This record gives sequence, structure tokens and C-alpha cells, in this order.
Amino acid sequence: MSKKHTIMDEAAIRRALTRIAHEIIEKNKGIEDCVIVGIRTRGIYLGKRIADKIMQIEEASISVGELDVTTFRDDWDGDPQDSPFITEVDIQDKKVILFDDVLYTGRTVRAALDALISHGRPKMIQLAVLIDRGHRELPIRADYVGKNVPTSKDEEIEVFLTEVDGSEEVVICTGGET
Repeated sequence: MSKKHTIMDEAAIRRALTRIAHEIIEKNKGIEDCVIVGIRTRGIYLGKRIADKIMQIEEASISVGELDVTTFRDDWDGDPQDSPFITEVDIQDKKVILFDDVLYTGRTVRAALDALISHGRPKMIQLAVLIDRGHRELPIRADYVGKNVPTSKDEEIEVFLTEVDGSEEVVICTGGET
């Protein structure tokens, strides 16, 4: 991809996460029995940021876990020991807010649902994403969306977070070669 256009800067990401935090609290009537599980890699950091915002709003903490869905993907054919499922929270009978950076075809979310169900039986699973770019291949819809960005299949969305990339923005890449 050659042309890049910033669609969210640091302030826009912060505002979107603040709104999502408020929506989570409102929809769940607080945060009782709620846990956040971030999909590796950037979903983990976004989930931790949401937990921090919820702490500021509710003055109560919410547990945050991590999820590696690699071995649950339908396009993965490696050794199951190569990529372990990871979580640091108990999801049994909890409302799980699954967090990812970009929702595209829905296949990563499907893998995450399989991974979660293999680990326990949550009361409910809700999906939060920073960006929903469309083009679903599976019937999956996010409960909380930071920004809807209609894209063509030739475009890509790249999320940059300080914790991973040293910068903070969401860009759309179009045309050319990488």
C-alpha cells in the first residue's frame, strides 16, 4: 500500500475509547460481573485503556485478560503448542467484553469466540472494536464501535498504538504495493 491517510489521531482514539467505556457501563448497568478480554496484540492494549477509563468513571476496577486466537483460526495449520490460548481472568458466568482493534471479515472474532468457549461458559459475550471496516464473511456484529470506516477490499486499515508502535493513529492505506 502506498498512500496513507490518517482517519483517527490520538485525540480521536481517546474520545472513541471514552465513549465506548460509557456505553459498556450503560449497557451493562455498571460493571458487575464484567471482564474485558483483549485479542492479541492491539486489542489487549485497547482493553486495558478501556479498563482505565472505566476506573476513572466508576471508581471500580474491571479485570482485563489477554487472548491469543492463533490456534483457533480456520486458516492455521501449525502445532497447537506454538500459540497458546492465554487469559488472566475467570470468564465463567461473566459478561465478557471482547476487544479487538479492527473488525473486518469476522474470522478473528469467530476464532476468539471458540477460544473463549473452550475456556469456560460466559454469561454473555459482547464485542468492542476500535474500527469496523465492513466486508463481513461471517454473521458477526460489534456491540461497541469506535468508528465505522467503509473501505474497499483493496484498502487496509492500520492501527498504531504507543504501547506497540511508538505512535498513536489509525490510517487507511490505498493503492500501490507495500
